[in-house]
Amino acid sequence: MSITRHESSSVYSKVVEANGTVYTAGVVPADLSRDVKGQTEEVLGEIDRLLALCGTTRANIVSATIWLSDIRLREAMNEAWIAWVGGKDAPVRACVEAKLVDPRMLVEIAVVAVK
Repeated sequence: MSITRHESSSVYSKVVEANGTVYTAGVVPADLSRDVKGQTEEVLGEIDRLLALCGTTRANIVSATIWLSDIRLREAMNEAWIAWVGGKDAPVRACVEAKLVDPRMLVEIAVVAVK
């Protein structure tokens, strides 16, 4: 089995390919001045980029984990999420409240996709 790591640092890789499966790290927004919907849109755009780097797309996502700084932000985050997944054929998903690394950070998302 071959493992390919992309955009790696000494701490983590942003995305890893292994055995026909693609795993992203938790993706966080860079623009922390935006609301949760805007931060989610930015994160989902970065996930699109990482998946494309590995030769796959959001249509092939099988699992997503979403962390919100406040679970009450779920509805606004879901607006961006539903628009992104197209409202059908959604992957399995967990959405939980968690303390994120920066208090201005409202959302973090990691996905698993097939190639």
